[in-house]
Formats: sequence, structure tokens, C-alpha cells
Amino acid sequence: MTTPGVDDAVQEQPEKEPVTERRLHPITPLRRAWAPVAVVIGWAVHDPDQTQRQLTRLTTTTLLIALAVIVPAAALYGFLTWWFTHFAVTDTELRIRTGLLFRRTAHIRLERIQAIDVTQPLLARVAGVAKLRLDVVGADKKDELAFLGEREARALRAELLARAAGFAPETAHEVGEAPARQLLHTPPRDLALSLVLTGATWGSLVAALVVPPLLWMATHSVWTVLATALPLLGAAGASSVGRFVTEYDWTVGESPDGLRIDHGLLDRTHETVPPGRVQTVRIVEPLLWRRRGWVRVELDVAGSSNSVLVPVAPREVAEAVVARVLPGVTVPPLSALSRPPRRAGRCVPLWWRGYGLAVTDSVFASRQGLLRRSLALVPHTKVQSVRLEQGPWERLWRLADVHVDTGANKTVTARLRDAQEAAELLKSQAERSRTGRKGARPDRWMV
Repeated sequence: MTTPGVDDAVQEQPEKEPVTERRLHPITPLRRAWAPVAVVIGWAVHDPDQTQRQLTRLTTTTLLIALAVIVPAAALYGFLTWWFTHFAVTDTELRIRTGLLFRRTAHIRLERIQAIDVTQPLLARVAGVAKLRLDVVGADKKDELAFLGEREARALRAELLARAAGFAPETAHEVGEAPARQLLHTPPRDLALSLVLTGATWGSLVAALVVPPLLWMATHSVWTVLATALPLLGAAGASSVGRFVTEYDWTVGESPDGLRIDHGLLDRTHETVPPGRVQTVRIVEPLLWRRRGWVRVELDVAGSSNSVLVPVAPREVAEAVVARVLPGVTVPPLSALSRPPRRAGRCVPLWWRGYGLAVTDSVFASRQGLLRRSLALVPHTKVQSVRLEQGPWERLWRLADVHVDTGANKTVTARLRDAQEAAELLKSQAERSRTGRKGARPDRWMV
């Protein structure tokens, strides 16, 4: 006996398409093969004296035999790790299955993906492959697919974003990468000049040139000088040449899936600032940049490591880009920022003049710094909590600090405000945050 309608309903249910697993690019084993070699190199660096003694005991025949064993073993390891790595895209998630001896399967829900970046190290650019890196809510470490063909990586990124936006699986392949409109391009000349006019560049360079000779005169120890000079030279290079190489050809474009950022001289990176996930925007203005009217824009993004939006640009251009990141937000002019009361100088002499505060209908804006000004903008919809703190010395002079916490585990502080003003700000900011979240736009792709 059959129940009417039950068999028909069963027959009408569409059969799910089988999940097709894919492998990474065939060049990937070359990358994985370095792991055993890296272990040997790490052991040699860890104990160089023992390594030197062992090498002096080895004959040429023994070295050739060792190479004949290590090289094929490394190649086999790279091939097996590539062979046992698969990934698949389903209607609701991205699955990444890895592991040679210990298997690991990552189930990444598509709606929890915050950003998908395509990166190409120098050798990967030569080989025509790319790395796909995913920012996922609740995950400290990025999952990645390395390596894919360049076209395959961009196509997979577009498909994942389309499915995360709610497109049907059968149409997600056809959506393709959303078109982008260029908003900003940083000329290499401006980038190089901005680094020259940055105090951190000169500070690290002076330290690298002055400290080692002083240590040599004091200790006459080569190892002490090298242990100090190498990190200082590395810091000087990272703050100058390193930043130029990383931020070279910086381009910001606008698309339905967020702001796209492309940059890099040797290693090319294609990043996306997720829509609605920006918690704080900081407009930084170093002292030597003010004459040219340049600023730098930094970000705090929930679930993403993106931290720079504009490396250097005129203020009006940077503010136009900020308006695209934070729709409906206008950057308050400097004249709209109110300073703390003069008695704040009893707590922080001179530097109290660098603090400022402005609260508009859409944003909480706090400034700090005299030489290096930094204006932090927090939309009311992104405020998670508000706190008031008052130390004993501040309590004596009727001052208080108001802290605003965001979803990126960051805090923006309005320092040294009048105690009564701070108490009123605490209540009003909590109310603005509640009402702002009710009318906030959904944090969805391609909305």
C-alpha cells in the first residue's frame, strides 16, 4: 500500500550532482619538495660547528650517495603531498582535503568567507601560477590553495564569491569576475618620495649606521656588532626598500564584491576589502607630508589581515576612497575636532594638543598625535562596546577617557575629555550604536 503523493514527492526531488574533487597545479610538488631539504638546512643552521665537523669527515663518495638519497626522497615527498591534496566546491562549502599520514579536511562555509586574495610570488609569476588565500570568520589562520593556474585561480575566486552572494550553483560558473572601476593609482615617484619623507625610514637607517660602531668601540666583539647590526639593517630595509617593493603600483578599484587592491613589484597581490567588514579607518598624516597635503589610509577589517587602503595620496583623493569604503560617512574637517580642556596639560604636557574628538550622525572620530597625526573613524554601526576610564590623576582634574571597541578587536580612544562630557558621550554613543545597527546594510557580497 502506498500513500498518495509520497512517491510523487520522492520522485520530484532532484538528484544532487556528485561532488567533483580537483587537484592543485602539477608544479605544486616542486614547492612541497623543499620541506625535507629545509629540515636539513635548519639542522645545519642550528648547530653550525657540529655540521662543519660532520662535513669534514665525509668523503666525496659519501656526499654523492647522500645527495642521491635526499633529492629523490624530497621529490617523492612533494609528489605524494600533492597527490593526496584535493579540493571541491559544493553548494554550501569549500572542502580542502590534505595530509599524507595524518589526514585533515577543512570544511569552509561559503557564507563565512570574508575575503579571497590571489597572490603571485615572483617565481609563481614566472611559472604562471597563483595562490588563493581565504579569510574566514572565526579562523586566525588563512586557508590557502597553492598553487593553481592563474586563470583557474581567478575563475575559482569568482565562483566562490558568486556562491557566497547567493547565486545558484549552476549559474555561479557563468557570473565570472565582477568588473572593477579604478578609483586610485599611486605613482612610483610619489611612493618613493613619501618613504624618503617618513621619519621611521630615517630613524631606522640612522640607528643602523650609528649603533654598531658604538658597540664595536665598547665591546670589540664582532658577534655582538653583527647580532645588533643585522636586525637594524633589516628594519631599515623593511621600512624603505621593503615597503616600496610591496606597495609598488598600488591600485584601488571598486567592484560589486568590494574594493580591489592590486600591488607588488616582485610578488603581485590581488586583495579584496570585504563589503561591510571595515570596522575602523585611520587617516595618517606624517609631519613631513603635510606640506604636500599627503595622507596614508589604514584599515581594521574584521576577519581579514588587510591593513592598508591607500599608501600615499592627496587628502581629497584619499577621502573620496574612504567614502567608498564607508558609504554615507563624511570625514570631519580639522576645524570640527574639539580639543580637550586646557587642564588636560596637567596630565599630558604639550601632547594634549594633539588630541581631538568629533561625533557626527554616522561616525565617531578621534585624533591623536602632534608630529604624526592619526584620525580614526569608527562608524556607529560597528561599535561593539563603549567604556569610560578615569585614573586617580585624571579624576583629580575632572578628566576621563572614552574607549570605543570594534569588531576587529581594536579600540579607539577619545583621551582627556571633560568628565561630564565623557559621561554624556558614553550614554549617547551607546544609543547611537543601537539605533545604527538596526538600519545597517547587510554584510553580503555583491549587494
